[in-house]
Order: sequence, then structure tokens, then C-alpha cells
Amino acid sequence: MSDDAARETTHKEPGGDAPVPAGDEVLAAAVERFPAAVAEHSHGQPVLHIGAADWLGLARWLRDEEQFTQCVDITAVDQLLRPHRPLPPGVAPQRFEIVANFLSHPRNRRFRAICQVAEGAEVETLFDVYSGVELPEREIYDLFGVRFAGHPDLTRLMMPDDWEGHPLRKDDPPARVPVQFKEAPAPQ
Repeated sequence: MSDDAARETTHKEPGGDAPVPAGDEVLAAAVERFPAAVAEHSHGQPVLHIGAADWLGLARWLRDEEQFTQCVDITAVDQLLRPHRPLPPGVAPQRFEIVANFLSHPRNRRFRAICQVAEGAEVETLFDVYSGVELPEREIYDLFGVRFAGHPDLTRLMMPDDWEGHPLRKDDPPARVPVQFKEAPAPQ
């Protein structure tokens, strides 16, 4: 069964009365705090689809009020080839999805947030809230071209400084030239 077919679709539409997934107090509180957000469970894990305007606010709220002390992963997905992918009602598809996974040791649980980002738009950095995202955000910028407003050093991380384009974008020409990564040992 594909991931899309396996997705559970209990969610709340903005302005609607549909409940958030039962038994998840953090997800329910997040939807109450951020009314435009859409909640669902995907593969047994709570997921909150949040707008770019609330991205940083969600991270602060998770850390300060819900005891999510770590952002253990942040990545991007280029959805250029899947413009009509299944999304919960109330979530407008954009080219890129920024996906962050938060961890709470006191609660012994994870929480995933997804933010839709249009091509050319930027999203607030989470660096001031979770300093461990500095390198992953640079990697997203380097490989996908998604910019993080307020990032302290949004420069290339893996590709050479003079590289044009972003190699993990679906519209980047494949195998155009061999890549020499920064700090790679010289051929002998």
C-alpha cells in the first residue's frame, strides 16, 4: 500500500467543527492556539500543517509551553511533480514542504509540523528557538533553494560557493557536470 493510501485523514478544517485526532492533547492545543492550522495523524504520528506566518510561533510554543526541547530533524521536499498530491482539506499545496520533527523527552513523544512554501518565498528560521537547526537549514537552502529569513549564516554548505542552482530541485538538470564537494580530498 502506498504512503498516500495509508494516510489517516482525521483532521480539522479551518473554521470547521471537525475534531482533531482523538487522544492527542498537544495536537488539540496546537489547533486551538493556531486556528488556521490543520491537524491529522499520519502513520500513527500527530502532524500539524501550519502556515509560514505561524511557523516560528509554533516552534516557540512547542518549546516554551509543551516541553518539546529539541527539533531533531528539519528537511524539505520538492513537490513540483506532485501538484495534486493528497493533502487534508484546508491545506493549499505549494511547491515545497518544510518538515520538522520535534521531540519531547518529558512527554516521551514526537510531533511533526509541515509548512507549505511557495517557490521564491521564504520561511522564518527556527535557529533562535532550536540552535541545532543551523546546519539543516543551510542544507535545505543549498540543495533546494528555500530561504530562511533571519538565519545567521545562510550560505552554501555542501556545494561549491560558485555553484549555480540547487541540485535536489526537481527542475534542476541531472548530471550536468561532475560535482566537487567542499573540503573533498583532491584526486591523487
